[in-house]
Amino acid sequence: MRQPLILSRAILLMATVAIANSELRAQSFPEFLVPGFETDMQALNALHAKHHDRAFSDCTLWDGWLPHATLWVSQKKRQQYLDSLSIRRIDREGYVAMQQHRGMAHSDGWPFPAWQQSGGFGFHFSTLHDVWAIQNFRLQPLSSVDGWEITGAETLGITPVDGLRLRISADEMAITTPAFNCDTLVAPFLTLEWGSEGLPESAQCTLQWRRVGENQWSPEQSMVVEVPRGPGLTYSDIPTYKQSDYAGRLQRIRIGLRGAQGAELKFKSLISAIDTRHPITNALFIRACADTYFWTKDTEFLKRSMPRVRVALRYALDEFDVVAQNHVVVPWVGHDGRSGLVFDAAGRKSLRPGLGVGNNYWDLLPFGAHDAIATMYLYDALKCYTRLESASEALGLNANATTGNSLHWVSKEDASQLASSIREDFQHRFWDESKGRFVGWIDREGRRVDYGFTFVNLEAIHYGLASESQSRSIMEWIDGKRLIDGDTSTGNDIYRWRFAPRATTKRNVETYVWVWSNPESIAWGDQVQDGGAVLGFSYFDLMARLEVNGPDDAWSRLQQILTWFREVEAEGGYRAYYAKPGRGLLQGGGPPGGLGLDQEFLESVLVPQIMLYGFLGFEPTNDGYRLRPRLPTPWPSLTVRGIRIGETLMDLTAYPDGRIEERIRSDSQD
Repeated sequence: MRQPLILSRAILLMATVAIANSELRAQSFPEFLVPGFETDMQALNALHAKHHDRAFSDCTLWDGWLPHATLWVSQKKRQQYLDSLSIRRIDREGYVAMQQHRGMAHSDGWPFPAWQQSGGFGFHFSTLHDVWAIQNFRLQPLSSVDGWEITGAETLGITPVDGLRLRISADEMAITTPAFNCDTLVAPFLTLEWGSEGLPESAQCTLQWRRVGENQWSPEQSMVVEVPRGPGLTYSDIPTYKQSDYAGRLQRIRIGLRGAQGAELKFKSLISAIDTRHPITNALFIRACADTYFWTKDTEFLKRSMPRVRVALRYALDEFDVVAQNHVVVPWVGHDGRSGLVFDAAGRKSLRPGLGVGNNYWDLLPFGAHDAIATMYLYDALKCYTRLESASEALGLNANATTGNSLHWVSKEDASQLASSIREDFQHRFWDESKGRFVGWIDREGRRVDYGFTFVNLEAIHYGLASESQSRSIMEWIDGKRLIDGDTSTGNDIYRWRFAPRATTKRNVETYVWVWSNPESIAWGDQVQDGGAVLGFSYFDLMARLEVNGPDDAWSRLQQILTWFREVEAEGGYRAYYAKPGRGLLQGGGPPGGLGLDQEFLESVLVPQIMLYGFLGFEPTNDGYRLRPRLPTPWPSLTVRGIRIGETLMDLTAYPDGRIEERIRSDSQD
C-alpha cells in the first residue's frame, strides 16, 4: 500500500508556511473546508453538528468510538470523559463494568437477557429505580414475606427504598427463599441488591443452594460471601457457577449470618442472573483512556488512570487466555458461541435458554468462544497500551504502579510482541479462504460462523489486522465486484441503504440469543443485525477504503453518503424521511428496525471523523501530533478548523504538494 508523507509536529513547525499564533475568528463548532466542494462540506458539517451534542455515554460500550470522535471538538466532552473514565467501575478481579442501565442480569454487564426471559427466578421487595423492568416485565414488588423462612431475626417491615429490613436477634440467623424451579445454566450468578448497618467485621455470611428433590442443606453446596456495609444498598454478583457442586435445577436459596446479633440487614432483591458481561469492555476502556490522554495532555488523568489501565489489561489477558492462545477465548457461561435456537432433523425449532448471550454491540448475535471482535479490540488496546506506557515513561511515572492487588504489570515490550502474535494468528484463524473474508467467531464445537459480517471485516482492515491481500479481497466483496455463493445480498444490493453497507450479507434465521426467538418473522433488512445498516460504522468503511483503494475511492463513497443526507434533511430528517414506505425501517427508542441512525445510535458522530483521522491523517501524540495527509485528487486543499489538542485550539490546512499550514487561535472558548 502507498505510504503517504508522515509529519511529526517538530518537522511540521519547521516546514510549515503557517502563521503561528494568528488571530482567527472564533468558531462555535469545528468546520471542514474543501474549496470547490462547498455544498458537500456544508452537508458534512451539518451531519457532524447534528450528532455531536448527544455523543457521550458513561456506558463502556461506546468508549472505543465517542471519545475518539468528540475529544478534539469541545471542552465539555473533554470534561465529561475525564470525569467518567476516572470513576468507571472496575471489580476486584479487574473486569471493567458496562454501566448501560439497570437491568435484570449481572449488575456490571448488559441489562439483558433478564431473569424473566430465561426461566430464572427473581424476588424483589422494592422496584425503586427499576424503570426498565417495570416497563418491560411489569415488575411488581413483594408486599410480604409469605413463603419465606426467617430465623434469628425480626422483620422491621418493607420500604420502597430499602426493601425488606431485618434486625438480627440471635448469634445465627438465616433467610430462605420460597421454592422455585430454575436451571443453573440460566443462573451462573446470583445477584443481590442489599446492605447492612452495624455489621461487625467478624460476622460471617454463607450462601447455600438446594436442588430440586433435595430435602436437606449440604455444606458442599455453599459459599462464603461478603455482605456490603454502610447506609446504602450495593449489588453483589455472586459467581455460583465457579462452585463444583453448582449444577442441576435449583429449588431454594438460603443466606445465613453468624456473629451479627444487633445488626440490620436490607434486602431489595435477589435474582438469578445471566452472565451478561461483555469481553470487550476492558479493551474499550483502555482505548478511551488513550484517546482522552493524548487529546487532553492531562497528566493528572494519566497518573490516575495508568494503574487502572494496567489492571484492566492484565485481567483481559488472563481471563481470555490470550497469551497462550493469541486470541480471545471467552470462558463464561452462555458465551461459548452456540446459538440459543436449535433445530431438529425435521426443521422444528426449540429454544436453549442460557445460550447465545451477547458479547458486544451486536447483542443478539452469539459472538463468543473464539471471538473475532473481542480479539480485534484487544489488539487495538495493546497498541494503545504501549503508547500510554511510553507516555508514562516520558513523564517519569512509576511503571510498576498497580491498584494494590497481586496482578503483575505488563511491559510495553511484551504488549507489543503479543500484538504482533495476535495479528499473525488472526489472519489465519478467522480467515475463510474459500469466501475471501473473515468469519465472526468460532464456537466451542468448532463451527465457523459467517453471515457476511461487513463490520468485522472493515474493522479488521481499520485496526490493521488484515493483510494487504485480505484487505483487497474484502473490499472487492463489499464493493460487489466479487460474488460469494450463498449470500443473500450481493453486488450493488450490499449498499441498498445508501449510507452504509449492510451489516450482514447473508440471511440469518438460526443463530441468535434465545430471547430473539422468531427472527424469520422479520423481513430481511428490517433488523439491524440481519441485513440492516448502522450509519456510524460507515466510518470504518471509509477508513478501510482510504487504506486499500486510496483517497479518491473514500471520497466517492463519502459523497454518496452526503447526497443521501441532503435528501433526508430536505424531507424533514430521519424520522420523516423513513416514515415513507419502501425506504426501510428505522430502529430507535425501543422498537426493532433495520436502520440505526439516531436516538440510541450515538456512534453516528463517527462518520465526519474521516476528515480528521483519514484525509488529514491526524494523530495526537505525547508531545504534540503527527500528520499523514491523503487528499483526493480533486481537492486543492483540506482545512480542519477548530482542533483542540492539549491547551491549544488551532486550524490545519493540508495541500496536495505536502505543504501544511498551522494556525493557532487565541480564543479557546467553546
